[in-house]
Amino acid sequence: MRNKKLSSLTKGLILLGVIIAVGVGLVFWKSRVGHAAPEYNVLTKEEIAILVSDIATQNPKAVRRLKEDPELRKQQLENIKQLLAFASQAQREGLANESPYREELGYIRQQIIAALYDREINKDKGPMPQFGFIDENRVKAFWGENGSEQKSFFENLKQKLRIGFRDRELEFEKFLNTKIALLKEQNPQLKDREISDDERKQARDVFAKFQIYYEEYEDKVRAGQISKEIQDKINLQVKLQQAQFLAGLYAEKVKDKLKVTDEEIAKYIAEHPELDPATKRAKAQEILERAKKGEDFATLANEFTDDPGNSPNLDGKKRGGLYENVRTGQMIKQFEDAALALKPGEIAPNLVETDYGFHIIKLESKKEEPAEKDGKPTTTYNVRHILISTAVKDPNSPLGGTIQLKQYVEDQLEKQKRDELIEKLVAENHVEVPDDFDLPDITDQQIQESMSNQLAMPDDEFHSEGKNSKTQNLSDKSKSAKSKEKNPPPAKKRP
Repeated sequence: MRNKKLSSLTKGLILLGVIIAVGVGLVFWKSRVGHAAPEYNVLTKEEIAILVSDIATQNPKAVRRLKEDPELRKQQLENIKQLLAFASQAQREGLANESPYREELGYIRQQIIAALYDREINKDKGPMPQFGFIDENRVKAFWGENGSEQKSFFENLKQKLRIGFRDRELEFEKFLNTKIALLKEQNPQLKDREISDDERKQARDVFAKFQIYYEEYEDKVRAGQISKEIQDKINLQVKLQQAQFLAGLYAEKVKDKLKVTDEEIAKYIAEHPELDPATKRAKAQEILERAKKGEDFATLANEFTDDPGNSPNLDGKKRGGLYENVRTGQMIKQFEDAALALKPGEIAPNLVETDYGFHIIKLESKKEEPAEKDGKPTTTYNVRHILISTAVKDPNSPLGGTIQLKQYVEDQLEKQKRDELIEKLVAENHVEVPDDFDLPDITDQQIQESMSNQLAMPDDEFHSEGKNSKTQNLSDKSKSAKSKEKNPPPAKKRP
């Protein structure tokens, strides 16, 4: 029987988004998350072989792409080096010993082991959600709540006296508190959020299930019933998932060091005359003078504006630079302040400069609207404008569009800082990742079989994409968190 769907909060409590992304989103290892911490700075040739073999089984198409594209393969190796460098530095700086990170590393190990052990022992039993083969009776027995099973005298005595089961309850509270602390650290808006009884119950059920398989695996390892091949595969995933978690922590710690100041941006532009917007400013000033002398503003807008919002309407006619029924707060501040300072029919006497370029603004009309629920009055206005964009083409993205000048420079400087930091950390942590490994040939049949298997799998309540987690792809986390719009209009929201 399928388990009840977990609430989004419970998913966050149980699975703080454990993803290994080998490269830029090419391969995803989806699992959950003690013993002595592994050395994160080295990935051996044998470990690479295990990794490739597992990817070939789970996502053969990805392996084919790696084999056919040497540049992509090189990028994957660089991404792994970055991951190991950040994880190693986090370990060196003691983050792995801080609470709740220390506890989480242990739970990552337990959950990875349980998830991969589940996959291994149940691989021939047909589609089933993760831990789906653990029934309710076994969960009750884990908590000492099931008295119907045949047990020895000593087992029954232990259950009656609650020997061992109280420890499990205490461990669950520790587990839950760790997850809650991490979740609230990542999402400050949840700091006062209390989990419901139902969410606690679901979390307790998941905790029991991964503990059942974790304990079973450990017992079998001690008994010599788990092959070295399987142990090596699981240990590698534990290492990578813990590294991903630590790398996310360190990326968060150093993110302010990667921020770029306005002074640095101005200095970069001054050192790169080809980026100087003086020519664009002169063009905009010429158009402004023509508009002020009485030339039709809409005609000038249709001829010169770089604003993508001026694209033709359904009737095929351009908009003449017109934005209608704009409410206060919709447009960026410099634009809105200049527009609302005008009387209807007036043209702003000076160019308005924003991150998008130079704006020539004409106010058509404005009116006061009834106060909103918050009691604040709202102004609605119609405005025309001509944008002379200072956006530039990114030479490193030949197929991409243009990007704002400031954003382009900021990206270049952030990348420079990031690359310098990564190079420094790779050297200081003696990171080693071999590049002389083989990739298997992948047949079309392997790819088809893999796709069929994926389609056959049911939705898995226990899997999480972890979009808000500290464990996102390192190449994302070590960059600025803000979005990068390639061809944005001058408004915060399109009218």
